[in-house]
Amino acid sequence: MSLIQLNASRCVRSLSKDSECNRCEVICPTGAIVVGNNPLPAINFSSCVGCGACDAICPNEALFLDDFNSTNFFFDFIEDEQNIISCRKNVPCIAALGVEYLISLAVLKKEVVFDMGYCDTCEIQSTCKAQILKNHEEASYLLEAMENEALIRLEDICYESEIKESNRRDFLRSINLTSIVKTKHSFEQEVKKATDELVEHTLKKADIALLKQKRIPHKRKLFFTAIKRVQKPSQYHVVDAAEISFTSQKLMDKESCTACQMCYRVCPTGALSSDVKNSKIDFDPFLCIKCNICHDVCEPNAITLSTSYNIKEFFEPEVQNLITFSVKRCNECSVVFSTNSGEKLCYRCKAEEEEARELWGIQNDE
Repeated sequence: MSLIQLNASRCVRSLSKDSECNRCEVICPTGAIVVGNNPLPAINFSSCVGCGACDAICPNEALFLDDFNSTNFFFDFIEDEQNIISCRKNVPCIAALGVEYLISLAVLKKEVVFDMGYCDTCEIQSTCKAQILKNHEEASYLLEAMENEALIRLEDICYESEIKESNRRDFLRSINLTSIVKTKHSFEQEVKKATDELVEHTLKKADIALLKQKRIPHKRKLFFTAIKRVQKPSQYHVVDAAEISFTSQKLMDKESCTACQMCYRVCPTGALSSDVKNSKIDFDPFLCIKCNICHDVCEPNAITLSTSYNIKEFFEPEVQNLITFSVKRCNECSVVFSTNSGEKLCYRCKAEEEEARELWGIQNDE
């Protein structure tokens, strides 16, 4: 059975204590993942059923199954003559594939069929079936907006695999170094699953070094590659942004923004960026994974989600300038800083001045 693993450096909760992301906890059908007030998700491996739904819903691919890789499945499925996705054939659960994978597979295969035959009797259907239906609806909605004729169909196929009985000679032939390593790994996984308690995760030194790296998830790379292979629509439609789970378009309130730099510093993919002078904030919708970390860290709530999304960003991605700042030199310490107000002190000197006024009992308006 598959077992979920966590790459702590990829979890958006590791980027800021203010992150409110708990999608993995919400989707887990057995309650094996608990976020709560922990900086990182805690996992009860004995409760994990290896469905992979948390892997698919994680915006930055921080969670992954130890024996199922969505990217590898993608290429295997493209080469497969059949177009059936089934928990009895090629995935631990159909919920293990996110919307980006589904759209990419659909436009390349022209038709994809979900085998829903086992869903109603499945013990994890409470959350997983609902997610499968939601992913299907979103993917179909976007395919229609893209004017693409690819279809994703739901059918009660009840796929059954052909299992060949192995004999003693086959067993002996299979004993080699590779199988021994796999057996050892399986044994270690079973020991882990036998521990019926929440295992907390922490950032190690190697993880901390990776936090600043901007990385585009594999599912976004595959999505971009697949989109480049299809015909552009006759017109670029604007869709309801609430119907898209994996990307967004953003707006900036220029009056509220304090030029604190936090939003683009914590952005895991570089969708939000600036220049060497920190004189602006640019946004690339195609790189956005809608993790909401920029919103979580913005204290004045200056950055917001647009209510609409232009499909043009799928085909002709364009970097947008959200705001431009004035670059000044601090009157106190001579450090260069960016601002959209008439401030003459950098943020550090301003904070020190406010602390000094408070210590001396001087009101700021005096």
